[in-house]
Parts: sequence; structure tokens; C-alpha cells
Amino acid sequence: MIDLTIVEALKKLKSREISATELTRAHLSRIEKFGSELNCYITTTPERALADAAAADERYANGTARVLDGIPIAMKDLFATRGIRTTAASKMLENFIPEYESTISQKYIDAGTVLLGKANLDEFAMGTFSKTSYFGAPVSPWQRERKLTAGGSSGGTTSAVAGGLAMGGTGTDTGGSIRFPASITGLVGVKPTYGLCSRWGCIAFASSLDTPGPIARTVDDAAILLSIMAGHDPKDSTSAPNQNFHIESELEPILGNGKKLRIGIIKEFKDVEISADMKKIFEARIADLKSAGAEIVEVSIPNILDALAAYYIIAPAEASSNLARYDGVRYGLRVEGNDIYDTYKKTRAAGFGEEVQRRMIIGTAVLSSESYDVYFMQAARVRRLIANAFNKAFEQCDLIVCPAGAGTAMPLDSDLSPLEYYALDLFTVAMNLAGVPAVSTPAGLATNNLPLGMQVVGKRFDDLRVLQLAKHIQQFSGVDNRPTKIMGE
Repeated sequence: MIDLTIVEALKKLKSREISATELTRAHLSRIEKFGSELNCYITTTPERALADAAAADERYANGTARVLDGIPIAMKDLFATRGIRTTAASKMLENFIPEYESTISQKYIDAGTVLLGKANLDEFAMGTFSKTSYFGAPVSPWQRERKLTAGGSSGGTTSAVAGGLAMGGTGTDTGGSIRFPASITGLVGVKPTYGLCSRWGCIAFASSLDTPGPIARTVDDAAILLSIMAGHDPKDSTSAPNQNFHIESELEPILGNGKKLRIGIIKEFKDVEISADMKKIFEARIADLKSAGAEIVEVSIPNILDALAAYYIIAPAEASSNLARYDGVRYGLRVEGNDIYDTYKKTRAAGFGEEVQRRMIIGTAVLSSESYDVYFMQAARVRRLIANAFNKAFEQCDLIVCPAGAGTAMPLDSDLSPLEYYALDLFTVAMNLAGVPAVSTPAGLATNNLPLGMQVVGKRFDDLRVLQLAKHIQQFSGVDNRPTKIMGE
């Protein structure tokens, strides 16, 4: 049962070939066996999972089954879950138990999913390898004896899904935190159009960039999960009105049978250094797309290589503002000081890790009166130029494809500087700045037998076509991402 996709499992559940309880027990056994080694969960919820599964079985029996009834999932530990510890992988919130449910997790409840637990991540989603987690880094199930990164910040979810410790899960993408970890673990990671999925109840990092999205093994599975997550939320002021994403069944092909599609290649990415394997696989998938009838055109996003610098001004600035609420007064960690100001300082020094502190300091600096116009406003102008350039590019093509990363997963103990970690986001941050949808999908295996991912990017609210093209690429890739295959069983 571990190797079933969500689509396959739903068919078997509906036909009563398997039960939700059997499916859940199989995943709980998997967590018991590999959970400690992969460190993909911060909090597991076996009792809740079995109760969810029993309720799903009852609904299947009486004919009232919901859309995703009985599907076991992992919830990134940024989404508030009523009565269940929600930590953001930080000492600051180590013992925080919300009294409310995030919109996204509530939608999963309403769809009938089974909650296996809260997935590990970088502290407050700030990082690339999930190494900043207060609870230790999750490990990729691929060649796990090498202790490879599962990526970040949604590394716990990708580790769980790739290893068969969940059938799918949630992530958040601020600068690539869904797409990069998905690409190096052989999964599908969706960054929807900004505003398509509600951020209410999701612990904020950078509010104008944070985008909840699904992670799954196949594009069809990811599309089903996105269909559950999407929709307007009056509780979220940035939620897009009159926009939705809904599919009834598996995605329809977007290529073949005479269908014409113009696919753009970003000119400015041509000179960016990527691994020989990534270059070879990218060229192979482009050839596949041409063979399927797509027209390949070159497009220009003139400021896209400036996106990284703009992102690392805007994101820390917003983080500095968002994380000001953690002061030891209302909730979370509190370290007593000599007075209220000393309490603030001691609480924040003890509660936040090094990377979070670094970004907050940067963010506070660029928002100062001396630096605001020089740094923050300049970054905001670059952001607007990038968004406009994407709009212009989509006048010349329907969709854009590019690498999701420069190469395969690296060892967790790789000795990279903060700037080298930041540079890993080069292929992903521009899409967050522009608010456009982007999907990372398996593109092939490198010579070291580790997965590589490609991105499909579309215009705002063109999420369906982005997924449709991503499905073609996944099929061309031939990557076998069954958990038992990955774990060498």
C-alpha cells in the first residue's frame, strides 16, 4: 500500500478493496520504522490518525465519502492545528498549542484526510536544507546512508512523502521552499499563484511572498491536493476573490492531437552554471516537448538575475516585522529579565536560531530611515520590473520551463556560507516576487542516480495549464519514485 499514489488509493478505497484504517496503519508502521532516521516529523499524531481513518471508513460504508477520505498526509509545522503542537521548528514556539485551525488544515479535515503528524522544516521557514530547525534536519530517503538534504524549508514534508511516511502533504513556498526540496527528492512541488491558497493560520515569514502549496509523488496527486487547498478566504486579506482551482479527475493532456503550445526558455538563465547532468536532462526534456508538438521560443526576463538580491532584501524586511510579535509576553517562550525590555532581549536571543536572527537583523537594517530608500524601495522596483517582464514574456509564449535547481541533493554536512545557501534559490525566487504559479516536477536521474527537477511557470491563475505541462514532463522523465524503490526495499 505504501507505493500507491493518491489517485490509485482513492480508487481502491472507493471499491472497498482496502480500508482507510489499513492504509493509515501501513503509514504509521512506516513512521515507526523510519521516522527517527529520517527525522521528517516534529510531532506525530497516531491516535488522531486512527480516529480520522475510522471516521473515513464509516463514511465509505454509508455512502457519504468525502473527496480525499482516508488519505494519510503530513502537515508542515507552520500551519496552526487546534490542540496539536505547532512549533515553526523554533524553540520560540516549542510548546505552543493553538486554539484555532488554519484555513488550509481545516480544508484538509473537511476533505476527509488523515493527519499523520506535523512535518519538520527550517525554523520559521528560513533556510534551504532544513538545517535551521530547532529539532534537527530531516534526511532525504534517497541514498539515505549518505545523509543527504531533503531540501528546505519544506524538507520534512518531502522526506516524508518520498520515503512513504505520508501520501502527500503541505508546504509553503516563499522563495522556492516547496519547489527546491521537491526537485531533489523526486517529487512534485506546487507553488500556486499568490492568493489562490489562504495564508490564514499559517505562521508568517514574508507575507507578500509566502504561498501554501501541495507536495506529492505525481502531478495528478498534487492537482487533487491543490483542488482542496485553493479558494477565496474572507479571513485572509491577500486571498484572491473569484478565483478557484478544481478538477474532477486526472489532468487532461495539453500536448498532442494537434494541440499547439508555445514554451518559453529564459535567455538570461543560459549562462547560469548548472551541473552537466542538469544540462543534459533539461535538453532531453525540451527535445521531448518539441517531439510532442510544442514550439520552443526564447524569452527574456531582463532583471531575473537580480531577483535573488531583491528577494533577500524584501523577505528579511517582512520577516523583521512579522517576527516582532514573539516577545515573550503573549505566548511562546519567555525568559525573565530585569525589566520588560531586558525580557524582550533575553527571550528573543534564546528563542530564535542564528539564521532567523541574521535575517531579522538584515530586515531591520533595510527598513531603517537611513536605508529604506536605498535598499528596500530599490528592491521593490526590481520586483515590479520582474513582474512586468513575466507579463511581457507571456505575450510571446504560453508557459515557461527552466531548471528547479542547479544539481542534485547535497550532503547535510556540506560546508556552505550563508551566501552560498542563498544562491541555491536562484532559479526559484523570481516566481515568488512576480506571484506567478510554478511547479517543480521530476525531470530525470543524474549519473549518481539522484533526481533532478524542472520547473513549469505560467501567468497568474494559469495553474491548471502549468500542471498539465508538468505532467507531460514527469511522464517523459520516467523517474521511478515509489517509496520502496527509493528506500531500497
